[in-house]
Amino acid sequence: MTTTPLRTLGVPPNAWSVNAAIADITRPPLAPHVITLTTETKTLRLDLAKAAILVIDMQNDFCHPDGWLAHIGVDVSPARTPIVPLQGLLPLLRSVQVPIMWVNWGNRPDLLNISAASRHVYNPTGDGVGLGDRLPANGAPVLTKDSWAAAVVDELEPKPDDIRVDKYRMSGFWDTPLDSILKNLGKTTLFFAGVNADQCVMATLQDANFLGYDCLLLTDCSATTSPDYCWKATLYNVNQCFGFVTDSHALLTAMK
Repeated sequence: MTTTPLRTLGVPPNAWSVNAAIADITRPPLAPHVITLTTETKTLRLDLAKAAILVIDMQNDFCHPDGWLAHIGVDVSPARTPIVPLQGLLPLLRSVQVPIMWVNWGNRPDLLNISAASRHVYNPTGDGVGLGDRLPANGAPVLTKDSWAAAVVDELEPKPDDIRVDKYRMSGFWDTPLDSILKNLGKTTLFFAGVNADQCVMATLQDANFLGYDCLLLTDCSATTSPDYCWKATLYNVNQCFGFVTDSHALLTAMK
């Protein structure tokens, strides 16, 4: 008797195997890849098969000298410090199948899902260069999806298998598919990188914690253009309330 082969339906590990007569809904787990990682507060045993890294807002508007932050007078040199550590870390994470997720601020061009309050934060007088307005230097619309402004900086070229998620608030989970994607991929442990550590990175990390994810902030892969006390408060609050603090050196050592 010939049995029709089963076909995969869905994204492993949240996938079924099906044919006309059978639906196998056991969802076999991914093979574990357990490492021991040192953090500032505890030594962790974690499974890289259940991990992903969220690289937040390492994009031109926040990190490039011709981007929006630089245009409004912010020194973006601190925002560029994660570039070199990420250049060393991301290839090795890819080699062990840890998904690289680029979570960039990329609004709809019509801004229909952006409130007046959100727009006021970035253009309090109403006559400045705010969300969706074009930068004088190159005409790129500020924080707009598929524009130069929302693109990852050239030094951190995303690869075809990386995952991109557009966000529209400081948190990458608000009004986006990020949570659904992570759940489909079976990811419960999240490494956090990017800028600004005290704003978009922290808001995303907090929401991840509230949703039940295990959160690890990578200090050398994160940065902020805010005053130093904001950075110190971020580290304190992650350690105290929302997860663990470590760096790429500790992670690379653990992976060896």
